Amino acid sequence: MRAITYSRFGGPEVLELTEQPTPTVPPDSVLVRVRATSVNPVDYLVREGKLEGLMDAYFPVVPGWDVAGVVEQVGLDTPEYQVGDEVYGYVRTDVLHGGTTAELVAAPVRTLARKPTTASFEEAAALPLAGLTAHQSLRRLEVGEGDTVLIHNAAGGVGSFAVQIARALGARVIGTASPARHDYVRDLGGEPVPYGDGMVAAVHELAPDGVDVVLDLVGGGAVRSTPEVAKDAVRVASIADPQVGEVGGFYPWVRPSTADLTALAALVDEGAVRVEIQQVFDLEHTADAHRLVAEGHTRGKVVIRVSEG
Repeated sequence: MRAITYSRFGGPEVLELTEQPTPTVPPDSVLVRVRATSVNPVDYLVREGKLEGLMDAYFPVVPGWDVAGVVEQVGLDTPEYQVGDEVYGYVRTDVLHGGTTAELVAAPVRTLARKPTTASFEEAAALPLAGLTAHQSLRRLEVGEGDTVLIHNAAGGVGSFAVQIARALGARVIGTASPARHDYVRDLGGEPVPYGDGMVAAVHELAPDGVDVVLDLVGGGAVRSTPEVAKDAVRVASIADPQVGEVGGFYPWVRPSTADLTALAALVDEGAVRVEIQQVFDLEHTADAHRLVAEGHTRGKVVIRVSEG
């Protein structure tokens, strides 16, 4: 099978299009013919070796954890799926080796769910990691009807899902974004405010009593403004700043979950969540996709089309 691999940590130049053996299918897994995957910021951090100490790597590594495709072979004990089923998932395993930027991936059933029926494979591939991060973070923050939620980086890959999911939960959403992205945040259902020095004042104009929840998706110290914009009983999380504990928050680490993927698919099929894709690359241009994501200015997601249906 064709796959993107790297045999050492480094920049996007270490990514190569190579031929790899078909993955072995364990009893609790299925073999997925990959139609599309997507690139997330964690993918280039992993490639650069920034997760050493958290996950072991066995070279060559196939990057990527998001997948959308079709079941081609079932494992010995996988009653959940049959050959031909359309699935999508967050196929993160305990080691870095067999990722999803390949024509075939052996995916444990716990990492998969049925693809949203109204989404293309490219749209489905853009959803798992970013969508699960938003969904699981908001659930742990106990976001619900009547809450006012401040989302830092509301126009990014995770942020665009977080705005929509929070709105579906009945919350009001205020989102930080660059001025060029304010209309996009409004279109998602949020109320935009600028980054930087004017952010605190802008939030207070919209929510004079402060916000109930802060979800930081940008880092760079944004979460440290929480005491200035929040109510006393604020709930806080950051996926980008490990120092979030200093303001009483937590640092979520997204987990594969069939139940959560199924819930996300339902939100897409109901029209409550839409998937924004900035650009789709072919498999051989994966390095360019990594470069684009690393620039940090994407609106929505960057997707890699692996094979045609």
